[in-house]
Amino acid sequence: MCNNITGVCGLDPKESNQPKAGKPIEIYAFIDPFSAECWSFEPLMKKLLIEYGDYFRIRVLLAGRLKAWNICPDKRNSNEKKLDLANTWDRIATQTGMSCDGDYWLENNRISPYVAALAIKAAELQGPQLGARFLRKLREKLFLEKQDISDLNILKACSDEIGMDVDEFLQDLHSPAAKQALDCDIKTTSEMEVECVPSFVFFNDDIEQDGIKVQGVYKYEVYLQLISEMLGYVPKKREKISIEQFLKKFQFVASIEIAVVFDLTIEEVEKELKPLILQQKIEQVPVKYGTFWKYLA
Repeated sequence: MCNNITGVCGLDPKESNQPKAGKPIEIYAFIDPFSAECWSFEPLMKKLLIEYGDYFRIRVLLAGRLKAWNICPDKRNSNEKKLDLANTWDRIATQTGMSCDGDYWLENNRISPYVAALAIKAAELQGPQLGARFLRKLREKLFLEKQDISDLNILKACSDEIGMDVDEFLQDLHSPAAKQALDCDIKTTSEMEVECVPSFVFFNDDIEQDGIKVQGVYKYEVYLQLISEMLGYVPKKREKISIEQFLKKFQFVASIEIAVVFDLTIEEVEKELKPLILQQKIEQVPVKYGTFWKYLA
């Protein structure tokens, strides 16, 4: 819904743009599901959630950049744009360690970002946790497997794999509610003057204080400093969990995600994972750039 008083869209009518009780900070995360830059932020976001997740909740909004991904009907310009996007994905994967296969743009002819975005909002109608899992699964299909995430069969597979009610999801996909939620995300993106993705707006429980907007990707310490400023004190880090607990929680993660969360090198991650491999608790999944790990136990 869109609230004409607060100027914030995509919220339940009974909610405001202030955090709910129990977690003093709310973070609006503006993303584009096709953005490699947003995908590359996953390790930092996991680290924030694992270490300081008691202090904030995240609301994902789809930024209104979907038209930018539409391929130009002129064949020469279209091919040039696809090649540019493919090179961008491969470059970001090489720089960040978060694999994304640029060949996707060269192997898929029919791409509909709007359908994929609508599916994400439809999934959220079954609850924020399933919505977040659906978004993650969708991006795994896109960046790692080069699947067309606007294809209905892929969308159904994603919803089924994470345990959603598939029939309900398909109904919601074609419902006014999903379209309205997406329209509200796009309106909020415009009203908050978000110009790039990923971008984040931090709110605390002080209704007199404006949110703090951070556009782009920065070092982990920058986000931690922002959280401290919004709280008015230095937050206490959660008790450290084990790598196995981390894998069990997220089920399918990249080596770089483990490395960032636990402050390890990739070589150290592989060494730490060897006992879990021998115990057949995890499975190694090679991808174009690096490795992912699937939790089995």
